Amino acid sequence: MSTGPGADSAPAPKPHEDIRTTPLPHKGGMFSSLRIRNYRLFAIGQVVSNTGTWMQRIAQDWLVLGLTGSSAAVGITTALQFLPILLFGLYGGVIADRCPKRLLILGTQVASGLTGLALAALTLSGHVQVWHVYLIAFVLGLVTVVDNPARQAFVHEMVGPADLRNAVSLNSANFQSARLIGPAVAGVLITAVGSGAAFLFNGLSYLAPITGLLLMRTGELHKAETAPRGKGQLREGLRHVRERPDLIWPIALIGCVGTLGFNFPIWLTAFADDVYHAGAGTYGLFNTLMAAGSLAGALLAARRGGSRRRVLIGSAAAFGLLEIAAALSPTFWLFALLLVPIGVFGLTTNVIANSTVQMAVDPAMRGRVLSLYMMVFVGGTPLGAPVVGWVTDTYGPRVGFAAGGVASLLSAVAIGFALARAVGVRLRVDLRRGRRHLEFVPREKRPDAAVATAA
Repeated sequence: MSTGPGADSAPAPKPHEDIRTTPLPHKGGMFSSLRIRNYRLFAIGQVVSNTGTWMQRIAQDWLVLGLTGSSAAVGITTALQFLPILLFGLYGGVIADRCPKRLLILGTQVASGLTGLALAALTLSGHVQVWHVYLIAFVLGLVTVVDNPARQAFVHEMVGPADLRNAVSLNSANFQSARLIGPAVAGVLITAVGSGAAFLFNGLSYLAPITGLLLMRTGELHKAETAPRGKGQLREGLRHVRERPDLIWPIALIGCVGTLGFNFPIWLTAFADDVYHAGAGTYGLFNTLMAAGSLAGALLAARRGGSRRRVLIGSAAAFGLLEIAAALSPTFWLFALLLVPIGVFGLTTNVIANSTVQMAVDPAMRGRVLSLYMMVFVGGTPLGAPVVGWVTDTYGPRVGFAAGGVASLLSAVAIGFALARAVGVRLRVDLRRGRRHLEFVPREKRPDAAVATAA
């Protein structure tokens, strides 16, 4: 702690001021991170493999639905893919903090490509059974345990702190761009050839990120601090998060919303099949519309100079409300159009939470904290997906979708109030004309607290 002159002269932020994370200044622009060669190689490889990933997701969900006729079975497949993250996600973060990120990602990309090729071989040969899909989904989840924290932490090594938030947003834009292409192509392939072609493309698509990683100039990477082997590193990472409100609240919110509000494979397959009696092309259309909104949300996030936590809470609440509205929509095209703003606010919630955590975390613990973030966001799906699938099968797609929206809305409201209490503010509602109707103001001190302070 500094004890020199003026060490404590900087004014502390007022309790009612909006809290934000402010990155170091950079050259600006929505695509500023792409001026860095290593990141360009990374981004190009990712957009190819992400396109294949989305093709496989669509084909996998439709294949399981065709083999079983059950939305719950689609939920089980999703759960098995993300169950390893829930069980072992924190250990993946420890590995990511200990090992060179680039070499680690090379290994995970090779393994992911092999899972796609295995599923393609089974499907194209006509021998695929639902337990094959379950097994491959689980294996891919094991690979993701290490890949997710390593890949996210590697972004800092490629771009440095000044461009970190922009690169995080562009990663999301990259993923959503592929989401626009992948479902549309998958719908055509499934209808014309079958699911096996989509699985084959996904397996081969990993050649792009592998090539990009091999072509990187390692001397231009920002040196990353690696954690030596030692006992208690997992507990150390959890303690770091517990002691930091700027970390724990975004992680808590994204965990709640991710567990019950992001089960779109279940809902969209059910709406396409049961509500609108359509095929894989309609399911692909639904995913494409949501991806268009998500891409817009990611690009808007890339332009922001900071991440307001009140925007995080507001976007999560809007996401829940829009899900409820979509579930109750009386027509096909109204439902389809509502998927666009659902994509905008869902992606905005994820990007702001992710960039907030990335900017606040201690660099030596980045892998562990990001693995916790991904564990509660993605790993919560194994807990939520079977429940959501059961509700959807039992009470219908509209009830299942609406239940996810209600859960997201209530989570945003509850965590918003908890965060406001933690920073000493309250929400003031003023309906008078010419006034700000909603405003955060300092929480009044109780008289006994004021007396105690004076004493």
